[in-house]
Amino acid sequence: MTSKETPQDVFKRVVTHTARALSRTPDVEVSFSADGPTVTEHRLSLPHPARALGEQEVARLRGHADAAALRLAYHDLGAHAAAMPEGPRARALYEVAEKARIEAIGALAMPGVAQNLTAALAETCEKMGYARMLDRQTAPLADALGLLLRERLTGLVPPEAGQGIADLWRDEVLTKAGDTIKRLQETLDDQKAFAEVAHDLIRDLDLGDELGNNPDPDEGEGEEPDGADQPPPEPSHDETQDQEGSDQQDSTQSGDQQGSEQEDVQASMETDDADNTEEDDSDIDEGTNPARPNFRASDADGFSYKIYTKAFDETIGAEELCDGEELTRLRSYLDVQLTQLQGVVGRLANRLQRRLMAQQNRSWQFDLEEGVLDVARLSRVVTEPLAPLTFKMEDDIDFRDTIVTLLLDNSGSMRGRPIMIAAICADILARTLERCGVKTEILGFTTKAWKGGQARDAWMKAGKPANPGRLNDLRHIIYKSGDAPWRRARRNLGLMMREGLLKENIDGEALDWAHERLLGRPEQRRILMVISDGAPVDDSTLSVNSGAYLERHLRDTIAKIQDYSPVELIAIGIGHDVTRYYRRAVTIVDAEQLGGAIVDQLAELFEEEPKAMRLARSSTGLARKPKIPPRNPPRNPRGVEGKIGSRPVRSS
Repeated sequence: MTSKETPQDVFKRVVTHTARALSRTPDVEVSFSADGPTVTEHRLSLPHPARALGEQEVARLRGHADAAALRLAYHDLGAHAAAMPEGPRARALYEVAEKARIEAIGALAMPGVAQNLTAALAETCEKMGYARMLDRQTAPLADALGLLLRERLTGLVPPEAGQGIADLWRDEVLTKAGDTIKRLQETLDDQKAFAEVAHDLIRDLDLGDELGNNPDPDEGEGEEPDGADQPPPEPSHDETQDQEGSDQQDSTQSGDQQGSEQEDVQASMETDDADNTEEDDSDIDEGTNPARPNFRASDADGFSYKIYTKAFDETIGAEELCDGEELTRLRSYLDVQLTQLQGVVGRLANRLQRRLMAQQNRSWQFDLEEGVLDVARLSRVVTEPLAPLTFKMEDDIDFRDTIVTLLLDNSGSMRGRPIMIAAICADILARTLERCGVKTEILGFTTKAWKGGQARDAWMKAGKPANPGRLNDLRHIIYKSGDAPWRRARRNLGLMMREGLLKENIDGEALDWAHERLLGRPEQRRILMVISDGAPVDDSTLSVNSGAYLERHLRDTIAKIQDYSPVELIAIGIGHDVTRYYRRAVTIVDAEQLGGAIVDQLAELFEEEPKAMRLARSSTGLARKPKIPPRNPPRNPRGVEGKIGSRPVRSS
């Protein structure tokens, strides 16, 4: 180690050489970033080492590096893609099986690698919160299968944090697929043969219909498989960028289906209503995302949004979803990302603060008997010892009588950099507006389960009545309430970084919830900003109701707010055109542009007259008089203060 090298630099160099040797690719590029670990054909991206390199931290980072290197050495991406199932749940099982195969090869050959992989797996189990998953409804089958396959292929028991989730599924998996798992052990070194046995494993677990070109010929039709209600898992912690790109492309193609295909679907639904009802009562087709047809005015005629049950919905504070220690760790991770973007977000915050403070006209009342001590008149203590001290008090101003609610889409498609950028922007926005005397509220919306939760279970037990309406369990999250200071709520924003939080999005009800909260606020001006990356999607609801069911409700909710509510509504779409929903909206193509979009939209809105005043004036029939500045403005009495930017000035 040279005099200029830090322990982190030495550790990075050692890990780099080890990863190149283990991957059997001497020229592979090894980098360290906040987005690791990821693997591409010629590059490994690993997590940054912490400043305090303890034994556990070293083993964890080496485990991530070993897993990435083994994937590069023993994984054929082309063969993997050729055997990839079509359905999302089958794909998840296939992915964890291949991951278990790759890591089993390294663990069986090198005990040190096995120890490192165990340390990395223990961290992943803690981060995913497996210890808090107490039933199958919340415990993903794919994650449990990965732990069970690792145990059978290597003989290594799951880490303590993952033992519970493995035990929840152990009996069923071994009963249905025990013999097939033994066959997996015999094909570890042959990826193609292993993939064929993995397909048999997926059939054994009643998901053969999601294999696509290789369905189970013996599988019956019209009957629901045992695992149909289980939610698809979150992608594994070290899933490759290639797979993420493929998933994003599939989602984009599904989300952009328009035109003739949508018209055919709608025509089919109208003409074959009886047949469709029967199909709706069958299993959900989870191989593709639901279609999102364009809204037409005629679609709204006679539309009535229904909710099957609200019994399982929850509105919950961020601190209740996560223990304090994990929140602190997640917030620390977010702070690392914030440090890397400090220059950009700092400039955005300063720009917003200058534009807002320039509009604040501050005035004071002097010679009061109580208030803030008037230091400008302290000289009287010497010149007039018997004169009482004088105080001053700042007048209330309309500008500060404002609250901004930020409603964040917490759906699975926001996973990764988009949700991280959204969390950082929310953090900066709350801090900046608080400096300007504007209150902020930060909310998030998602669902408690994938593909329907307890609400869908209740619907199935009731005999699957037709047209049940919304059929999932909502989860509305309060990251920061309007009256909470930023310093007390800052830790809560780290929850967005938690694996397993982001699921599906039902935007219309979330928008209505945030709007109702604003209506109960005492502030005169209320602003609601929605940040989303797609149309509302909940497969469970869309599979048993008419076409753009959730989208229609979202449009109705937006229309009511924009036409009749004093709340001012803004929307920002990340890679998704929200201008077809909202009158005041902007679409950005990259999450990196989010901060600038927020600043520009808010700044422009603050420069306008509040919507509540416009509605009040229109109800009384009064026209707005143009503002004509007087030629000789009167002098301000007793010293009126103003603020331009962040530098106070004083007029005579």
